[in-house]
Amino acid sequence: MFNYLVNIGGWTAPRGVMLASRTFEWTEREIAQSFPGDAGLDLAKVIQLPALFAEETTDQDREFARVGQITHARISGRNIELQFTLDPLIRPISNSLLIGIGLELGIEAGELSRTHWAVKDADLFKTLLRHTRPTRSAPRVFNINDPEITERVLVSAMMPFDAGFNPVYAAIQGAAEDSGMRCRRADDIWENPAVIQDVVSLIDRSRVVVCDCTNRNPNVFYEIGIAHTLGREVILITQSEADVPFDLRHLRFIRYLNNGEGLQDLRRRLAQRLQDIA
Repeated sequence: MFNYLVNIGGWTAPRGVMLASRTFEWTEREIAQSFPGDAGLDLAKVIQLPALFAEETTDQDREFARVGQITHARISGRNIELQFTLDPLIRPISNSLLIGIGLELGIEAGELSRTHWAVKDADLFKTLLRHTRPTRSAPRVFNINDPEITERVLVSAMMPFDAGFNPVYAAIQGAAEDSGMRCRRADDIWENPAVIQDVVSLIDRSRVVVCDCTNRNPNVFYEIGIAHTLGREVILITQSEADVPFDLRHLRFIRYLNNGEGLQDLRRRLAQRLQDIA
């Protein structure tokens, strides 16, 4: 058996709240009767079961459930206050997958549309093991999200870390803003000890990756390959057509001049392309 908790706003460890009146909804009578106690259930006994924390469905592409464990629970007025942990070794489970395997887990179709706490008579771990195989090949030199998670309005800029490219970056940021998106560069963030992991994580989260081929920077070419492999929309820009490698010449690119008028034109043309993609 396992606890199945659905919440409208999702779950953020280590604490959460559940309405006491919503406990044992969508729970078989025999199971509910085996946990008698205050608020309809024996908290000390029921929290010994593993837990699946799910978010109410509004968009099946963006909501995920997590496996974890309730460590403490107590009644507080009309609510049950929870303390819990999430298992970092078990990948998030999309709501669309939960619907697909719901029959095996005892989860009914309408349960993802209402906040409640149910107890299900199914082997959570065996069922997930059968259905949650890795969906992406795992690289050896950096990590990527599995399942894949992208931000629909995120644009990333790949260019040399050189002050001479700051005006170009500003033009790309302006084009993103003009299109209702936002732009970031790897040197804007410091989330990992290795720079390459920050770069890859940024590309992996991005809807669009703008790559500047100017001066044939090898790091930028490496990042173009990563973006293409991950299936991102890639926009190539350059100050010189000769800097675009032969293997990329079949792709369209934007040529620009690195001066005030040229950067304004770059901003305009990039914004138009971003709007087409969005």
